[in-house]
Amino acid sequence: MTELSVLADRVAGLKDKPVLCVGDAMLDRFIYGAVERISPEAPIPVLRIEREAAMLGGAGNVVRNLVALGAVPTFVAVVGDDDAGREVGRLLGDHAGIDPCLVVESQRQTTIKTRFFASAQQLLRADRETSQALAATSVRQVLDRAGTLIGRSGSVVLSDYGKGVLSVPVPAELIKVAKECGVPVVVDPKGTDYSRYRGATVLTPNRKELFEATGMNVADDAGIVAACRHLITSCGVGAVLATRSQDGMTLVTGDGQVHHLPAQAREVFDVSGAGDTVVATLAAVLAAGGSLLDGARLANVAAGIVVAKVGTAVAYADEVVAALHHDDLCLGETKVLGWEGARDQVEIWRRKGESVGFTNGCFDLLHPGHISLLTQARAACDRLVVGLNSDASVARLKGPTRPVQSEAARATVLASLSMVDMVVIFGEDTPLDLIRHLRPDVLVKGADYTVATVVGADDVIGWGGRVVLANLVEGQSTTNTIKKMNGK
Repeated sequence: MTELSVLADRVAGLKDKPVLCVGDAMLDRFIYGAVERISPEAPIPVLRIEREAAMLGGAGNVVRNLVALGAVPTFVAVVGDDDAGREVGRLLGDHAGIDPCLVVESQRQTTIKTRFFASAQQLLRADRETSQALAATSVRQVLDRAGTLIGRSGSVVLSDYGKGVLSVPVPAELIKVAKECGVPVVVDPKGTDYSRYRGATVLTPNRKELFEATGMNVADDAGIVAACRHLITSCGVGAVLATRSQDGMTLVTGDGQVHHLPAQAREVFDVSGAGDTVVATLAAVLAAGGSLLDGARLANVAAGIVVAKVGTAVAYADEVVAALHHDDLCLGETKVLGWEGARDQVEIWRRKGESVGFTNGCFDLLHPGHISLLTQARAACDRLVVGLNSDASVARLKGPTRPVQSEAARATVLASLSMVDMVVIFGEDTPLDLIRHLRPDVLVKGADYTVATVVGADDVIGWGGRVVLANLVEGQSTTNTIKKMNGK
């Protein structure tokens, strides 16, 4: 097996591995709209708001990444007794794979980061937060809850965003318990005094944080290695994985090993949350019994996927495997995607101002009628997503002798067509759930339908999209082709 194949197998081994994450929970809000004029009140743009979204941020994004990789995270964090804290709880509840243990501190403001976007550009970020240390009762609750969970975990992540949850003495006490249990600890550090993470297995500072913590020159490889070694010696940690943006990552271990990993991203669209992806991937690999180097390599691949996405995004296990198996592919070039990866890619296209079209079918034996439909569909939008019925779905709709080709074969053929930008397989009898999941701007079906009978038409029109009925090529169908093949 090649080294990449071994790493791909390692991804499969992350499934169901328990990881404890302790850190600062945040609520990330995204407000999207259009700017068409300047305010008469001041020289500032007027944002006409079109839609809003919210997701888990901070340490919450670490657990989202753990779930995406197949791990089973437990999350210990602190929120305020406010609407934002309750929304964090609701969002955690939406992820079946996360076991949340939230401590509510009544005098605390749940951290909210609100980002305003127009025409694929971020106009403004507004933060609302509390950053002081926890109250004594909250400290005890965090230590008690996390302390009982460490022994059941394969690894521990301390995700420090400097909002107070990991203030002294919390990190030291959790690291002590983890060492007693033989559980590795991954720390995403904050501030300048890393001695409070003494005993951790690995720290993951970025270049700027490494400079702030050491005051050393980190402009080149030699400087990075020297600064990492200084932290290992002065702070008593096992290793440092320094993330270096376009220069990749550097892993320096306490036994003297140095590994420089080149950057994996082909297109950098948004670096938000990439550090969360790194610590989540590293922790998941350690929980599965992997080495620090394997963890760093997979984290490097996962980070390359995430920076091509929008906002506080995640890297899914199948995306990481695809990137490993296809060195010349990255997320933006991969056409056959799962539902979550597809939604992320659709959001990237929208942020670039591109319209997204959707059509669907069985596409069993590709014929000129299919090509005509897909060509017309692509002409109606900037990007075309094809929803493909799974084998089981085709059998229910067409009978037990169908499909002629497997869903993998049909997806491969569709993905090879220049007019198709993405293929997503669905197992239901209709694509309604997938349409609602992706929220396309244009819905395309053949002219043998009417707008009233097109599945999902009401939904698409309801969120401001449109329905296009494509002209049909007379006499073309897979059923007729099969009849001719059978001499009927």
